[in-house]
Amino acid sequence: MLLKKLMNLSGYHKDATYKKSIAKLNNELKTAAVKDEKDMPTDVIRFNSIVTVTADEGWQKSFQLVKPSDSDLKNKKLSILTPMGTAVIGYAKGDKLLWEFPAGEKTLTVTNVEQKNNYIDINTLV
Repeated sequence: MLLKKLMNLSGYHKDATYKKSIAKLNNELKTAAVKDEKDMPTDVIRFNSIVTVTADEGWQKSFQLVKPSDSDLKNKKLSILTPMGTAVIGYAKGDKLLWEFPAGEKTLTVTNVEQKNNYIDINTLV
């Protein structure tokens, strides 16, 4: 599985915030149901999904979830291994999640998920 490979090879494990996020994701993967693309509901967040989250305060953020080498914040492409990326993977439209901001925890709602099905070669990590 590409996600497990990325987590194992990632240099993010040296940063405490990333380390905590990746550890949480690793624990979630232990009980995750792995499905083929054709069997996956279209509103579930995965690689290349375009995600919109809305905070209870009303602000919205949209980004595409990508592998680390495709990360580009100016173009709203967020690595799967960032804390936000690890937080949203596997959630679906309408789901709520707690997100820890510097000012404290906030509830975010996944308000939209679009699939941009770009082929990912699981043997290539760059």
